[in-house]
Amino acid sequence: MNISAFSPTNMMVSGTESMTPIDFKMLAKTLDTMEESGDAMIKMMEQSVNPMVGSNFDMRV
Repeated sequence: MNISAFSPTNMMVSGTESMTPIDFKMLAKTLDTMEESGDAMIKMMEQSVNPMVGSNFDMRV
């Protein structure tokens, strides 16, 4: 198996090659997934700083 064929430089689309609609859909899905992962990570980091914020409240009737 040729491992060098999977290097990032070989996987990039050169200027002479055009991307197919499937390539665009896969790229869009990957970007959406990465954005969701980033949002989830930000939320986890915010909760780790203030873990008790919003977990308890006092209510009097």
